[in-house]
Amino acid sequence: MTAHAPKHVYGPVPSRRLGRSLGIDLVPFKTCPYDCIYCQLGRTTNLTLERRPYVPAASLVAECRQALRTKHPPDMISLAGSGEPTLNSAIGEVLRGIKAGTAIPVAVLTNGALLWQQEVQEALMTADRVLPSLDAGHERLFQKVNRPHPDLSFERMVTGLAEFTHRFSGEVWLEVLLLAGLSDTEAEVEQIAAWVNQIQPARVQLNTVCRPPAESVAAAVPVHRLHALASLFPCPVDIIARPVSHAPSIAPGNTVHEDDIIAMLGRRPCTAGDVADGLGMHINEALKHLETLAASHRLERVAKDERTFYVLP
Repeated sequence: MTAHAPKHVYGPVPSRRLGRSLGIDLVPFKTCPYDCIYCQLGRTTNLTLERRPYVPAASLVAECRQALRTKHPPDMISLAGSGEPTLNSAIGEVLRGIKAGTAIPVAVLTNGALLWQQEVQEALMTADRVLPSLDAGHERLFQKVNRPHPDLSFERMVTGLAEFTHRFSGEVWLEVLLLAGLSDTEAEVEQIAAWVNQIQPARVQLNTVCRPPAESVAAAVPVHRLHALASLFPCPVDIIARPVSHAPSIAPGNTVHEDDIIAMLGRRPCTAGDVADGLGMHINEALKHLETLAASHRLERVAKDERTFYVLP
């Protein structure tokens, strides 16, 4: 890898929820309290509840500031990446360090598994927006879909999620990801919606599988079905099940390196359009880079729902 390539900052990537988002990866690949059957990154390799400074805060803040100096300004800075960011015990310091150097809002994308811990709640209080997840309305479905760490129960997780949301002064956008044949019935969604009524997020963002999942049983719910189920929720609902194409606003002379593309694909599978929008390239240029990387076996093509995704081998 060339010297310019960041280790923990990637993108900006096109986000269906946050526009062009500069991502920051706080933990090693697939370090997570969950092993979700729908995860676009595959099976969890380090299933853990242990919080520690996996990546030093100073390194993350420095990389973020460098990216903001050299890239076209994103709409949002997102603490997310290839694992659960709240597992990094320095996340509060990272948030404060980033916000001290920029007016760009900072969001935390979390599965919400650790929000029952008071130190995690306190660490996230300086974020502008927190986007947790809730994929089940009861223990049995929680175990089937999220496959959590053995020491984590549904009740502990969802109670912590509600407590944090009531304390947090920013906005909580709750993602609810539904799976065909598992959680897309009215009975299952009504149980999720009952918890949403207790959690009281600013809005629900209804989603389904859109990239190749960890397990083939994780199947997408048709968009028209998501619209029908949206009425069961007691708050505003966004349907985010399909990627939104954003016309990139790119500074003149923007230069994209193949290492930038590899870093982006290391966090999630992407189409050529995703790469073009996220890195500010014409789609033909993105395709040229992607096909060159595929020809040299540095990435692979995966077909899903009549679209081609590029993934790391």
